[in-house]
Amino acid sequence: MVLSRTASQSDVSIHSTFASRYAQSSLPRFRMPENSIPKEAAYQIINDELMLDGNPRLNLASFVTTWMEPECDKLMMASINKNYVDMDEYPVTTELQNRCVNMIAHMFNAPLGESEAAVGVGTVGSSEAIMLAGLAFKRKWQNKRKAEGKPYDKPNIVTGANVQVCWEKFARYFEVELKEVKLRDGYYVMDPEKAVDLVDENTICVAAILGSTLNGEFEDVKLLNDLLLKKNAQTGWDVPIHVDAASGGFIAPFLYPELEWDFRLPLVKSINVSGHKYGLVYAGIGWVIWRNKDDLPDELIFHINYLGTDQPTFTLNFSKGSSQVIAQYYQLIRLGFEGYRNVMENCRDNAMVLKDGLECTGRFTIVSKDDGIPLVAFSLKDNSQHDEFEVSDHLRRYGWIVPAYTMPPDAQHVTVLRVVVREDFSRGLAERLVTDIQKVLNELDALPANSKAHKQQVVENCNGVANGNGVANGNGYVTKKMTKGVDFVVEKKTNAIC
Repeated sequence: MVLSRTASQSDVSIHSTFASRYAQSSLPRFRMPENSIPKEAAYQIINDELMLDGNPRLNLASFVTTWMEPECDKLMMASINKNYVDMDEYPVTTELQNRCVNMIAHMFNAPLGESEAAVGVGTVGSSEAIMLAGLAFKRKWQNKRKAEGKPYDKPNIVTGANVQVCWEKFARYFEVELKEVKLRDGYYVMDPEKAVDLVDENTICVAAILGSTLNGEFEDVKLLNDLLLKKNAQTGWDVPIHVDAASGGFIAPFLYPELEWDFRLPLVKSINVSGHKYGLVYAGIGWVIWRNKDDLPDELIFHINYLGTDQPTFTLNFSKGSSQVIAQYYQLIRLGFEGYRNVMENCRDNAMVLKDGLECTGRFTIVSKDDGIPLVAFSLKDNSQHDEFEVSDHLRRYGWIVPAYTMPPDAQHVTVLRVVVREDFSRGLAERLVTDIQKVLNELDALPANSKAHKQQVVENCNGVANGNGVANGNGYVTKKMTKGVDFVVEKKTNAIC
């Protein structure tokens, strides 16, 4: 993420060959131009620059949806000018959101009566959903501690070290201590027993991940629930569970319906899921569902009336577009349970094709599991001559974006490559990727081995250690100096891969 960045001293203007038909002078990059330009020129200038972006469908680093049906695209464009928050003006859009909340709640086995409405809200993604769920846990814990006359100034939350960076943001932004269960070689998810050992009277919740960002593995939520029930009974505490199902929430119900991870477990009080991942909607939609009304404190819900009627709101932001909500409803009714199951089964099958192809090269160790998110995480068996970062770099020459990263503590000595298999990643693409990976390996074999100094610098860059061009800030981020002395921050957290 770039907070502030300037161009080099030699390139401070935007030049466009085709736009010269309409505009003769160059445009400044970082200041608004004094004069207007024709709409055709503005379009061509921006279109030319965007040509240098990567191809979204070949971006195998991302879980985010990169293809939707044309009919859904039309619905999204038709509603792009609707402000979702204006419920009085757009009551049908509000109704569609409520339908989505209820469909997802039933999919997660929320204990709802025949006519009982689910408790949940649409968000801009799982990061906002996690913030809202975390705030609900924190406020409930504080209210209980106040009623008992006990201190309520040192809340903590227990997670695995494999959590996405949004959990660290929640802890830092809302002043909650983050207790992380460290990983170990060969076990790259949170250990439920170690997690429960970290729980104390100040723990507002334990966060379990249904689909680790690092290797796609599902954490054992049922075992966590059983162990925590015992500890709560022994201590008199009431520590709940939140399930971060950002990636797995739209996979487990269709591929692993017998797996108990959701509201079937009594301590699971809230679940978040990303509609823009395996919910099959373009970026910008997430959902958070609570078990029942008692799990969402009333004082966190605001009421406004200046848009026409009294409207309850529980979000971190206010205005946002309606398109993604409408797109989510389209996918839910268009695909139905059968359609989602077919898509997820196809993704899983294509992941197995990729996995088998990589194993046939004889050069890789598969780090991911067959059950979980349809992705393949893999490491070189021998990286003494060339490493995973070089493989990733060389694959870009073929158009593929395949991330390489080190695992979080205490498995940071393990480096992996990861391919996320989405709906638009076909078997043909999987086979082609294996072919290109083999080409890259052959190219690297023909090159001299990299020096140990170079390898160390790569690892230091990924772990946020100071190097020649940057200064480590102690939080896993590196601040680099640009030519004009403006600092910008680049995220180097390995658990921020998304």
